Amino acid sequence: MAIKKFELKLQSARMVTPRVRELTFARSDGEPLDYIPGQFVTLHMEHEGKMLRRSYSIASIPEAEVEDGSISVAVTHVEGGRATGRLFAMEPGDTVEAVGPFGRFILRDDAPCRYLLVATGTGVTPYRAMLPELERRVDLEDFQVELFLGVRKPEELLYGEDFQSVAEKHQGFNFHACYSRELPGQPGPYEHKGYVQDLLDTVEPDPKRDVVYLCGNPEMIDVAAGKLKEAGFPVGNIRREKYVSSN
Repeated sequence: MAIKKFELKLQSARMVTPRVRELTFARSDGEPLDYIPGQFVTLHMEHEGKMLRRSYSIASIPEAEVEDGSISVAVTHVEGGRATGRLFAMEPGDTVEAVGPFGRFILRDDAPCRYLLVATGTGVTPYRAMLPELERRVDLEDFQVELFLGVRKPEELLYGEDFQSVAEKHQGFNFHACYSRELPGQPGPYEHKGYVQDLLDTVEPDPKRDVVYLCGNPEMIDVAAGKLKEAGFPVGNIRREKYVSSN
């Protein structure tokens, strides 16, 4: 069956870190865009006679933010980037073609377990969309969540307030901010210096009870997955989605 394109109209935009712009779209035809948290959409943009295709995970928190079928994506600025140049220049009312949603990087019907959710940069956006379901599972089904977000500096901590807010409300949900270059002047108890794939060891990953999600930088994912496999994790308990940088 042919994949059908649809048009998205920009509703609003805001800078959520110094290099990341959040764009909120709705379908121009008014139809809702049904998605499962963790999925992505692919935007089609023409540039110098060629069609650019860029995929972005949906960052919207279901029910809390979504209005009229709108969705949000987070886009990192790439210096000289063809696609990011277009997306950073968009104003409310501008449109872009899209297809989707796609992807299997979603929460499954797992037995109660501990989720280790690991991300770098905008790789954390699928976990933000998953927050309502994660909260439900932690409260009702004896799940636990350890969410690790790796960035370079504190000002780059994408959606950190959302994750920390959930951690403060739920004993079974812990948020770990991992800074590879510098800590804030007065780091909180959830803030750590180092690379996310190394700090994952601090929670002692256990192949008998843990399910691991890895999203973002391909090198991080390869290193973390390799260590987990050496620790005895079955392939089915390591779920990956690589973000390949492109302009």
